[in-house]
Amino acid sequence: MAQLSGSEQMNGLLQRMNQEGGFPISVLSDSQGLTIAFAAEADRDPERQSAAVAYMQKAAALVGRQLGMTEPDEISFYDSAGLRLVCRPFDMDEYRLILAVLVPGRDRAYRRATNLAMQEVRRIWSTSWKG
Repeated sequence: MAQLSGSEQMNGLLQRMNQEGGFPISVLSDSQGLTIAFAAEADRDPERQSAAVAYMQKAAALVGRQLGMTEPDEISFYDSAGLRLVCRPFDMDEYRLILAVLVPGRDRAYRRATNLAMQEVRRIWSTSWKG
């Protein structure tokens, strides 16, 4: 059996995270909005979400700098129905990556799932793209 590529492993990781967490879409992108991996229900557009996430991360970093804050650990937006977009920026070698997850409901847990996914992204990155 052939070994999966790094991209296939990342997509599979996000699919598992979505299934376990009940998330309709998740996207791993770089700070410019380039999609690295995604998993989404059929009616969701990961490319559009990646671009929006990169824009939000840049805006949050700018506001944070103006307030004397360091880089954000998390950026979250809620809509009036309780749907939440969570963006988790993190560094991977010389790259700034963003894991974005759409979380249905205000009380749905996501932090543990995204922490585990970020750890796994680091493992896949180091073995598949740097190994």
